[in-house]
Amino acid sequence: MPARATVTVDLGKVRANARTVVDHLPGISVVAVTKVTCGSPQVARAMLAGGARAVGESRLENAERLRDAGITAPVWLLRAPPPGLAGETVQLADVSLQSELETVVALENAAAAAGRRHAVVAMVDLGDLREGMMPSALPAFLERVNAMDHVDVAGIGVNLTCYGAIVPDEDNMGRLAELAAQSERQLGRPLLVSGGNSGAVAMVVSGRMPAAVDNLRIGETILLGVDVLTREPTLGLHTDAFTVAAPVVECLVKPSLPRGTSAQDAFGSSPTFVDRGERRRAICALGRQDAPPEGLVPVDSRVGVLGASSDHLILDVEALDRPPRLGEAIEFVPNYAATLQLFTSPYVTKVFTPPA
Repeated sequence: MPARATVTVDLGKVRANARTVVDHLPGISVVAVTKVTCGSPQVARAMLAGGARAVGESRLENAERLRDAGITAPVWLLRAPPPGLAGETVQLADVSLQSELETVVALENAAAAAGRRHAVVAMVDLGDLREGMMPSALPAFLERVNAMDHVDVAGIGVNLTCYGAIVPDEDNMGRLAELAAQSERQLGRPLLVSGGNSGAVAMVVSGRMPAAVDNLRIGETILLGVDVLTREPTLGLHTDAFTVAAPVVECLVKPSLPRGTSAQDAFGSSPTFVDRGERRRAICALGRQDAPPEGLVPVDSRVGVLGASSDHLILDVEALDRPPRLGEAIEFVPNYAATLQLFTSPYVTKVFTPPA
């Protein structure tokens, strides 16, 4: 039993999920996005073994972790760097997603100084309002970048669902295909067309994705086994490749309704409670500093998550056959938000099985 909160990653299930996703996306090159695991080399290797063609990261620190671990596959930097980090970008990443000409100029200068070449995917905004230039700005952007000596235009791309929750559909993906065709005519050569993230998988599988789209950047669907538009299981994927176990530090019978004058909790909320009488509750050594409690699903459905403070996860364990012992671990499957925080938290141990 772990003495502290521990995330366990089943690398065999990650590899199997990657293989299943790749097999369902014929004609699509998959960039395996590892950012939710803070650039775990073990996870990257499992996804590449499953058929991914490259690794996608949003932070240079994670890209450096991958390179230091010996990952030689192409690395895509998914969040554009500020111009001041252009040097690190051309050293660590093969491809970056770009929408600001000033940044690409900095990449050109850095690549020239380093004697390297760097590729960029020109990002356009088609409604989600995260990164991307407006489509009308694309021709001038491509003209300037195409004239550079050390930066190559690899393709054009879009991101949807992450900020505005806009769903990929025939309209926005059709517009991307039109922009790609126009861009190819402008530059006189084929371009990669990156149609987004895990949110686009269902559109490809259903046969509705334009044929021009030949690249997707996929993380959550491979790692957690869900359709990110619904968070429901998809394609028969493993949904439990990631689990987290936290030890019990208290297990007592208490009233279910707090007593006294109520104000705000530690996070500025005014919680409400239902009086269910006295119930046995357990406290685990895991808190909001490590993961949002609403993102943790107990493996044993008889356990209920009541809430959390910064350091304590409070559970209803009344329905269990016996009270958990102190130090006994209770296991959960984390959602995307919880996985992100768990890997970021220095207080959570990370274990990979089988060893990479």
